[in-house]
Amino acid sequence: MSEFFECNLQTIKQRWPLMAERLLSEAVDGLRADLVEGQGSTLSIDGIQLTSRHDRLAEAELQAASLPSDAAVLHVYGTGLGDLQNHLLERAGLERLYVHILNGSVFALVLRVLDQTQWLVDPRVELLYAGDQAEIKLPFFALPAELVLADDFNAKIRDRLVSETHLAFNNREFHSQAPEIVARLKAAAGLVQVDHDVAELFDSLGEREVFVIATGPNLEQHFQRLRSIREQDGRPLLICVDTAYLPLLRQGIRPDIVVSIDQRISARHLPPDHTADIALVYMPMADPSVLSAWQGPRYAGFSPSPVYRQMRQQFPRGLLHAGGSVIHPAVDLAVKMGATRITLFGADFAFPHDKTHAGWGDGDLGPHLGAAKHWVLDGHGSRVKTQLNFRSYLCELERFIAAHPQVRFYNSSRDGARIVGTDFNEEFTR
Repeated sequence: MSEFFECNLQTIKQRWPLMAERLLSEAVDGLRADLVEGQGSTLSIDGIQLTSRHDRLAEAELQAASLPSDAAVLHVYGTGLGDLQNHLLERAGLERLYVHILNGSVFALVLRVLDQTQWLVDPRVELLYAGDQAEIKLPFFALPAELVLADDFNAKIRDRLVSETHLAFNNREFHSQAPEIVARLKAAAGLVQVDHDVAELFDSLGEREVFVIATGPNLEQHFQRLRSIREQDGRPLLICVDTAYLPLLRQGIRPDIVVSIDQRISARHLPPDHTADIALVYMPMADPSVLSAWQGPRYAGFSPSPVYRQMRQQFPRGLLHAGGSVIHPAVDLAVKMGATRITLFGADFAFPHDKTHAGWGDGDLGPHLGAAKHWVLDGHGSRVKTQLNFRSYLCELERFIAAHPQVRFYNSSRDGARIVGTDFNEEFTR
């Protein structure tokens, strides 16, 4: 136990005794730590520099400048080498600084090699593990190195931080005045005007259970059971997303409702033949040629997105939740129809079994398996490959589930991403 560690730990014991016990139990021996030098120096963990190796203080000043200068409460995710915390505590108007640990082992190691008492003793500081919280807090700064180094316990909060940080960038293509968006909405206006309002489906379910079917690889495990259930009396209502329609159809499974919102969905994904008994719920960014060819009843709806603001005023229709993926309005439709029990199929938000989607080849729906550079925890507690947008979609679904405690949500597989707020449906999980 180093002199630094004794001093740092004693400070933590005095203020947060339970935190001190947790930090003592963190394993640091498995970390590959190196001193990295430039014009200055920093600590590198498993090849990731915790700070600049040239000017740590200037970096901390730049990071602090991204936070509102008049905020009384701020949140820092990641502990770094203490530079950002010390800089923020120089603000006279700061009343509380929450420091959220993203990797307990990394912080325990830093406590062994550097004096951190300057910020630890400040009475305005609260120290906690990020994973002990269900949601992120604003305003925040997340230290980039520790977004990469976040451990399994804190991964859910890491995912929310990354999603929040990327939000403006992800929404850049959905400007309401973009020429391609204006043209698509104009082309769909005639259909929206004459088609059913999705609100006609709301509160129409009674006591019926709902299966919401997405296109994750684990859907393939359930084709046989779904085909059998589809023929039973009193069966659950089957709502599928657009990319799951064709894989289901090829397995002899006809859904009751298909949900589509994406302008890139074509007749290749939604062939119109023999669809007279299948309802299509859509938003007006969908391809008008696909919509007009559909033989079954069509129901138009909107999301709260600014993209639809003018059209919502012109053609009032029911609203469905938007979270970046078609799974979100599909689940919201089930809830608004009155479901109190929903089981999710193929909602993997990951690439289990080294596949991207059920019923489609690698890259057919966009991402290639080789592009998966990130991870989430699956239902077994193991890491499984994914990509950043899938993690964002997962975060938004978990938030939606948390906002609807009156509904019981179930997952049909443990092999995809663990979805907080769901239980495993033992009828289908292995």
